[in-house]
Amino acid sequence: MKSFRLNSVQSGLLALIAGLLAAGAAQARPPVWVVRDADSELVLFGSVHLLPPGLDWRPPPLAQAVQAADDVWFELPIDTASETETAQLAGQLGLLAPDQSLFKLVPPGDAERLMRVAKLYGVDLAVLDRLKPWLADVALSGAAYQKAGAGVQDGVEKAVAAQVPARAQRRAFETPREQVEILAGAPMAEQMASLSETLKQLESAPDEFAILVRAWMAGDLETLDREALEPVRRVTPTLFRRLVSDRNARWTLTLDERLKGQGRTVVVVGMGHLIGPDGVPARLRALGYAVEGP
Repeated sequence: MKSFRLNSVQSGLLALIAGLLAAGAAQARPPVWVVRDADSELVLFGSVHLLPPGLDWRPPPLAQAVQAADDVWFELPIDTASETETAQLAGQLGLLAPDQSLFKLVPPGDAERLMRVAKLYGVDLAVLDRLKPWLADVALSGAAYQKAGAGVQDGVEKAVAAQVPARAQRRAFETPREQVEILAGAPMAEQMASLSETLKQLESAPDEFAILVRAWMAGDLETLDREALEPVRRVTPTLFRRLVSDRNARWTLTLDERLKGQGRTVVVVGMGHLIGPDGVPARLRALGYAVEGP
């Protein structure tokens, strides 16, 4: 399940989530990374794009940094126009040709699992059959989040964007087209492999979302890397490069240029972009910056 995937491409397990969080992370907060030089400060925060309502996740250092920020960066612009464009592009780039069928495209074993998972999460089979593997992957993951009581309105980006001061600039690393094309342009073999892995997770580990949210709240980067990134890294290395490594490299170059200027900057991107040796904090450290944080 791609819990740290696109924020704009997107209930029964909510009690389970609440219980898991209360068991060990009720007072925890996700980590914040801080980079400072003589005349600038950069605060990095890893988001979960969809969250269950009522979760007290906001770390005080993030709130303080947002209020003092000169500019706040997201993966995409956080506005209705961006959401609409993303949905339109998904419709243009994510539908199979009229004579094709997703259930016939995937291997027989995956076709059977696809039907079971779709029914389990309430996804219309006729609609699903028209989707390319990458969009079916996103649609099924989104349905799982919704069944868990999670939604974009309760996600990190919406909450942070609502607190950005009017004087601060809102910036985005990517456009909707760039982000959708990262998925739509992945090799078909990797789209199929990613969908197959997601189907296995959704059927065999329906509580995976709750586990990831708990790890995020606790700042458990090892669990986040193992559960959210390692399956993509292992099963679909080309997709991992497109989704994670290449984007992190581009964003790091942008932030390096920003740090050469002056002022206070806040960056809010998916948590998967900030952890591990490919993460933005590690890349900034490799450039010689002193980075406070895990």
